[in-house]
Amino acid sequence: MNLGLAHARALTRRAFLTRAGRFSLGSIALGALLGNQRPLYAASAESLVNPLTPKPPPHPSKTKAVIYLSMSGAPPQLDLFDFKPKLNELNMQPCPPELLKGQTFAFIKGTPKILGSPYKFEKRGQSGSVVSELLPNISKIVDDATIVRSMWTDQFNHAPAELFLYTGNMRAGAASMGSWVTYGLGSENQNLPGYVVLLSGSSDPTGGKSCWGSGFLPSVFQGVQCRSGGEPILFSRDPDGMTRETRRRSLDALKTLNEAEEQTFGDPETLTRISQYELAYRMQLSVPEVMDISKESPEILAMYGAKPGAASFANNCLLARRLVEKGVRFVQLFDWGWDMHGTGGDNDLITGLPKKCRDVDQASAALVQDLKQRGLLDSTLVIWGGEFGRTPMNEARGGSTFLGRDHHPHAFTLWMAGGGVKQGLTFGETDELGYFVTENKVTVRDFQATVLHLLGFDPYTFSYKFQGLDNRLIGPSDEGRIVKGILA
Repeated sequence: MNLGLAHARALTRRAFLTRAGRFSLGSIALGALLGNQRPLYAASAESLVNPLTPKPPPHPSKTKAVIYLSMSGAPPQLDLFDFKPKLNELNMQPCPPELLKGQTFAFIKGTPKILGSPYKFEKRGQSGSVVSELLPNISKIVDDATIVRSMWTDQFNHAPAELFLYTGNMRAGAASMGSWVTYGLGSENQNLPGYVVLLSGSSDPTGGKSCWGSGFLPSVFQGVQCRSGGEPILFSRDPDGMTRETRRRSLDALKTLNEAEEQTFGDPETLTRISQYELAYRMQLSVPEVMDISKESPEILAMYGAKPGAASFANNCLLARRLVEKGVRFVQLFDWGWDMHGTGGDNDLITGLPKKCRDVDQASAALVQDLKQRGLLDSTLVIWGGEFGRTPMNEARGGSTFLGRDHHPHAFTLWMAGGGVKQGLTFGETDELGYFVTENKVTVRDFQATVLHLLGFDPYTFSYKFQGLDNRLIGPSDEGRIVKGILA
């Protein structure tokens, strides 16, 4: 049966005019008014077949993939990377009033007290980068990394700060960084998602699944959440009684129906649906294989601290390496639990922080070392950090005796390794209390522009038209600048 012919015969004149869509008189008139702007549903012939087809970057780049280690909750930079002896000197003295004037805090009330770090810092590696004793393994890779101590954001609550960092908009609905990268470059492995998300900790990131959503981009570019324990992707197996051949026949029938719908309405999401069904079919064989870390040598498992079958950050780091090795474009790990307010023993600087550091320190360092020994670090950008910083003052919410720090947007730290960034560099400075950036300020927009540049994009022209706007990861203005000081 010819579905297209049967559908056309069934259309009334009114239905035909209503559904003419791209070819109606109104659409033609609108196209004339818009001049040379891209049509509403424009797509290349290649992307119509498969939107994840690999594409070369607009500009030459050695960076082929990104692994983003997202520490959800915001690690306290003053206890990990940004040592301030002055804080120890003024420990538990009232905060200077000039630092509080005009400032808004999430939880601090009244006049808080300065809080020194209870941990020792030392210069590490040949570069002499200063790192806390809480991160003995990350300390060993500082000569391969750039530590940016001058990050700045304008958001001080978790969800909007995460959304702003990962999607360029503090409100849900924008496209995530991983979606942008996959949209621009496609994926080198057509049997795996182009963008994979792995979670650890006891919760999703506060920003929710919008942190890896595709927003206004076609949904085929959204992050695919996989699990390091149990079934990698829930509900991906065929039900009992359905063979591989039966599944293939059902997908072929669905493809015919979806193609007929696309011809009628011209909605790119219909093409996305076809692509996702086909990718899911291929993933039924490819995902279990790549997610099986038991195939790794005992030495590699011990290097990461990974245990096959468990759900952990260590397993996720090893999976990230395996996924990038197989051609996945963007892998993002979210590790929840870094919100060190000091309201109890589970989120204070004495008990909670060392535990979180033990959870991630070994595997984070092992990932960089493993990529390097396999010749993958030069082509893979590794990023480690949270959504904002922590205050130089003790929060003491409700009179708590536990030590903790409130949210702080004015200064925080992240580090990057491989993928075109300098080695053994500490970039940026904060004042003697770690309150404000004093040298080489890097805004969230700067950071986003720099990541896109490292991947071969022009962050100012890389856009997607939606609702009449040329949407960009870096937002509508050109405030974001490429941070050339960290480029190799």
